[in-house]
Amino acid sequence: MIIVLKKNTNPEEVQKLIADIESMGNIKANTIVGEQSNVIGLVGDTTRLNEDDIAANEIVESVKRVQEPYKMANRKFHPDDTVIEVPSVNGPVRIGGDRFQIIAGPCSVESAEQITEVAKAVKQSGANLLRGGAFKPRTSPYAFQGLHSQGIRLLLKAKEETGLPIVTEIMSPAHLPLFEEVDVIQVGARNMQNFELLKELGSVKKPILLKRGLANTLEELLMSAEYIMASGNPNVILCERGIRTFETATRNTLDLSAIPMLKRASHLPVIVDPSHACGLAWMVEPMAKAAAAVGADGLIIEVHNNPQKALCDGKQSITPAAFDSLVRTVRPFVELNGKTL
Repeated sequence: MIIVLKKNTNPEEVQKLIADIESMGNIKANTIVGEQSNVIGLVGDTTRLNEDDIAANEIVESVKRVQEPYKMANRKFHPDDTVIEVPSVNGPVRIGGDRFQIIAGPCSVESAEQITEVAKAVKQSGANLLRGGAFKPRTSPYAFQGLHSQGIRLLLKAKEETGLPIVTEIMSPAHLPLFEEVDVIQVGARNMQNFELLKELGSVKKPILLKRGLANTLEELLMSAEYIMASGNPNVILCERGIRTFETATRNTLDLSAIPMLKRASHLPVIVDPSHACGLAWMVEPMAKAAAAVGADGLIIEVHNNPQKALCDGKQSITPAAFDSLVRTVRPFVELNGKTL
C-alpha cells in the first residue's frame, strides 16, 4: 500500500500516522521524500487496513494498493529515480538520474600489467569505473576460473594507479571478507536467484550490480533486487545482459524492451551489458548505442588489450581503441535522453 502525503506536512503528524498504522500488526512503514511528493510505503500484511480510514487523515493526499509482489523496488513506492553514489578519489560517481556511466575492463583479471594497462586506457577514453573478474563462473570445470583473491589485489592495485572504483563479481557469501575494499559488488546472471547470497548482500552497505538471469523474467529480477533491499541495502543497480532464446546467431538475445519496462516499473538504475548479450565484439558498439537510445543509465563493456589471447571471453571483448570509438559514438544517444556522459 502507498500513502501519498500532502505537501508541507508536519513531521510529527507523519510519525503519529506511521505509529498508528504499525500498531495494527505486521506492517512496516518506509517514508520516501521525493522532489514532487512525500510517500509512505507499507510493507507487510495490509489486508486489515482500510483505505478510506487512512485517506480521512488530514495529511493524506491519496491511498493506493500495490498489486506487484515487489515493494521496495517499486516506482509506485519511490516515484523519483534512485541515484547510486560510488565513492572515488575524485568525488562520488553517480549512477542513475541524469548521469550515464560506463563501466569497462577485461572479463577476467589475468596479470598486473594487463589490468593496469586496460584501466589506464578506459579511463582516458571516459570510463568512470573499472570492471574485472576475479572469480569466474564457467560452464566448463576445466576453463579458467579466475585468480580469486589475487585478482582482487590486482584490481585494487589498478584502482590505486588510476583512481577508478572497481566492480567485480562475487560467487559465494563466504567470499565477502575479500570484498571489503571492492566498490561495487556484482551478482552474475547465474547467481541472480542465489537467495542466501542476496540476503547476505543486504547487510553490506555497498552498491550491488544485479544481473538478470539467462532465463528470468523482469519480475523475477525485481524480486531478487527486493531480497537485497528488504535485507537492508537500498543500493541496487539492475543490469540487462541478454537472455537465452531460440536464436543461435548471437550468444544471447539483448532484450532492449527490458530497459523502458524496468524504468517504468522501478526507480532503480538500469545498465546494459552488450558484451555478454551478443558475444561478438563487432556488435558491442551498435548495441551500446541502442541501449543509450532507449534510456539506459549506463553500460558495462568488456575491454581487453589483446582479445585474441584473452583467457576468458576474448570473442566478445573489444580493444581499447574500439572502446574509445564507442564512447564517442554513444555520446549523442546519451544526450538525446537528457543525460550526461
